[in-house]
Amino acid sequence: MAASSKTGTVNGRSAPSLTTVEQRGIEHVPHDDRWGKPSSLFWMWAGAVWNVEFVVYGALAVVVFGLSFAQAILIILVGNVSYVLTGLSSLQGPKAGTTTFAISRASFGPNGNRMPSFFNWVTQVGFEIEGIALIVFAAILLTSKTHHAAGVPAKVIFIVAAVAIQAILPWLGHAAVLKVLRMLAIPFIVLFAIMAGITATKANLHVPAHGASWGAMMIFLALVISAGGLGWTENGNDYSRYLPRNTDSKSIVIAVALGAAIPSALLEILGAAIGTAVPGATSVNTLIGGYPGWFIWPYLIFAIVQLFAINTLDLYSSGVTLQSIFPKLRRIHCVAIDTVICGALAAYAVFSGRFFTLLTDFILFIILWLGPWCAIYLVDSWLRRNRFDHDGLLDERHGRYYRRGGFHWPAIIAQVLGMVCAALWLNAYSPYVGPLASRVGGPLGSDFSVFIGLFVGGVVYYLLAAREVRAEGEATPEPAAS
Repeated sequence: MAASSKTGTVNGRSAPSLTTVEQRGIEHVPHDDRWGKPSSLFWMWAGAVWNVEFVVYGALAVVVFGLSFAQAILIILVGNVSYVLTGLSSLQGPKAGTTTFAISRASFGPNGNRMPSFFNWVTQVGFEIEGIALIVFAAILLTSKTHHAAGVPAKVIFIVAAVAIQAILPWLGHAAVLKVLRMLAIPFIVLFAIMAGITATKANLHVPAHGASWGAMMIFLALVISAGGLGWTENGNDYSRYLPRNTDSKSIVIAVALGAAIPSALLEILGAAIGTAVPGATSVNTLIGGYPGWFIWPYLIFAIVQLFAINTLDLYSSGVTLQSIFPKLRRIHCVAIDTVICGALAAYAVFSGRFFTLLTDFILFIILWLGPWCAIYLVDSWLRRNRFDHDGLLDERHGRYYRRGGFHWPAIIAQVLGMVCAALWLNAYSPYVGPLASRVGGPLGSDFSVFIGLFVGGVVYYLLAAREVRAEGEATPEPAAS
């Protein structure tokens, strides 16, 4: 890899300008167009994860699950190790030169891959809707601080404006996303420092656990993992694919894992501290219950910007995921489609009065597909030693990965079995509590769905496909040296 520390170029190329519209979607990124560096991934993930949503997750440990501050810190630190999964799920992009759910065709086949691609598209759009709704709620609260009530027309304007603003960076594409999120990381860190300073004067870190069982701790751990490292695995290669093929793998894993885990852990610990002082800290808006009046305006403004930042990753990834399902669509068309759908459903969430119920159910149920898929994806990558035929990945009707009618049944069987087993120990109280979840772990039950999904999906796929996938990897030629 020819790189210049003075010019900031890689392969003799620098990143496109901020206003350049990315025309490429899931199409292969040629070697000469690879301008990315691991450090750019570190700052992109940091800029996205320095977000008030993670403060809320930490507060839930104390307020909802009844953990002590010490217990919350332990679970938060353990759970954020899961960002290693995000790092490992960023290694395939530089080798294959395409997006996550184009690479996923290697394990599922081009037709079989439509199932997890659809699950991921729904997941990404769901998080976009969550972000837009939270932005609108924050704007409504800001309006109330001017002694004006936001009626229906104002709410509609907020939704339309939020959706329009949200589409800008994903429409511009990869380079704009990385550059803007890197710039936002620093002011977000400053906001965190101010919040931490104010919280230090109010928190009661010695409040004992109130009714928390080991089952409640496991449920919170499942939340931390699914909203953290596991929850971002399906996005990793969408952003690492512009790195040169021979970029050091350890550097990628470390940059991604630390870029996301450091802010995630710090923000969740801050949230747990806030939870000891603010019993109602269960949303972005209610976190400010323990803060002085002068801080409310800057907090809400920053919260809105932060929500736009994290939503950017979801909207960009939902676009390229939709393109992997319908390859005839261009990436820009997919962004437009997702923006319209997101706006319509966000309006429903805002006006229905059931937003937080819908949000809770959504986050808990995505665990079912995500754990098995992640395990299958990583086991497949390991078996083939990250050797991919990029032409075969993008060939819908023929090619190396077409196999039996475009389906790779070992992956599909492993995915379904992993989801069924995860459902047995899923605790999505109150709409659904699995038979094992309700019998173990105290009054709140327990939740091992994340771990069961990962284990069953990975083991079943290995047992069914190891020999075939190893041989496939060995038969895949290495790209010619550039």
